[in-house]
Amino acid sequence: MSRPAPQTALTPNDIRARKGQTPLVCLTAYTTPVAQWADAECDLVLVGDSVGMVLHGLPSTLPVTLDMMILHGQAVARGLSRALMVVDMPFGSFEDSPEQAFRNAARLMAETGAGAVKLEGGRHMAATIRFLVDRGIPVMGHVGLTPQSVNTLGGYKVQGRGPDRDRILADARAVQEAGAFSVVLEKLVASLADEITQDLEIPTIGIGASVGCDGQILVMDDMLGLFDAFRPNFVKRYAHLAAEAASAISAYATEVRNRDFPSAEHMIRDNGVGKDG
Repeated sequence: MSRPAPQTALTPNDIRARKGQTPLVCLTAYTTPVAQWADAECDLVLVGDSVGMVLHGLPSTLPVTLDMMILHGQAVARGLSRALMVVDMPFGSFEDSPEQAFRNAARLMAETGAGAVKLEGGRHMAATIRFLVDRGIPVMGHVGLTPQSVNTLGGYKVQGRGPDRDRILADARAVQEAGAFSVVLEKLVASLADEITQDLEIPTIGIGASVGCDGQILVMDDMLGLFDAFRPNFVKRYAHLAAEAASAISAYATEVRNRDFPSAEHMIRDNGVGKDG
């Protein structure tokens, strides 16, 4: 069965225009086949720096490099025809100066074909966001729990309680004022996520936030039950593929040891007639 003809890809302006409309469906992807699955349903596909933990076995997102993001961005781009592809700016690639951020963001977009980049941070990154946007690079913001700052935040803790509430609200407003077309709200108390969503004119994309956000995003491998090393409590499992894979591998191993595989139907016969002809 052939793939459907390519559709017109969604743009950052299309995503921004969805504010207050039908919720945006967003997932991460790191490979071409998974991108194809996501493209069938998603409005936005994020090549997240979570790839470091999910696919490379790293302890956090901090060791992820720009080259890694480019490699996986290129793979994901081959699987998309409709969804907007956004690529994460990895730790250390944008914090030094707006000029550093522009060089690396421009490289990401040029080498992957991404429609936008995502970078973490609120008020302290506003000038950088504005610098990028003014130079033609669409930016998705990310406030609340920002995994690249996990060491200064004291771990993967819920954000937005007590006096921290005003800080995060100010961060979200600063990201919008700097020109971001949308903003991820991660691991916030629901009431604050709702307040930010109502306050901003750009879409909010929740992950561990509120059903009231303008969209939702999850790490693909988390929601499919493929990644068990680190499981946020806000993730809903829609499948348990790791268990199914383990069962399939066990069945295969048993058949190989018992010489049940390959059976006659999976072998090439002397007369040249087999399953493939």
